[in-house]
Amino acid sequence: MRERHTILRTSAIFLAGVLSAGILAVPMNAQTTSQAASSNPTASAHIHYQPDRFAGRAGKYYQFVWGVDSLTAKYTESGEVIRFSYRILDPDKAKALNDKKSEPALIDSRAGVKLVVPSLEKVGQLRQSSTPEAGKSYWMAFSNKGRLVKKGDHVDIVIGQFRAKGIVVD
Repeated sequence: MRERHTILRTSAIFLAGVLSAGILAVPMNAQTTSQAASSNPTASAHIHYQPDRFAGRAGKYYQFVWGVDSLTAKYTESGEVIRFSYRILDPDKAKALNDKKSEPALIDSRAGVKLVVPSLEKVGQLRQSSTPEAGKSYWMAFSNKGRLVKKGDHVDIVIGQFRAKGIVVD
């Protein structure tokens, strides 16, 4: 009986030591981090992480086949408009995206909607359709009346033969 009591007491002391070491390690680690940040001015600067939206083959596909990159969809005008933008790398390959004859569409399968680029009487379609130039960014605006497409939704952009799948609305 005495032997069992000694084992339990030893186990309790060991467990208390492990727990206190874990508790003490957290504040010491936090202190070290804050000291490092204050001694290194660049460490305290805010760095915004911007993920590669089309990692691996998908990004290369849009670059090599369609001559575009930096595809983004943004929730703007309080959600009434979804702005799709892209940057031209190869103007010859990207001609299809700026073709006035093609009707762009934004498809959100979650919401079950297909948004179109509105055409205003005095302005025309809310999209750029000039001759594409390398290095320039272009955009088009899709009407999101009723705000059916939400931030975080994965949407497809269709412009003629061009189809970008799974663009996340920011």
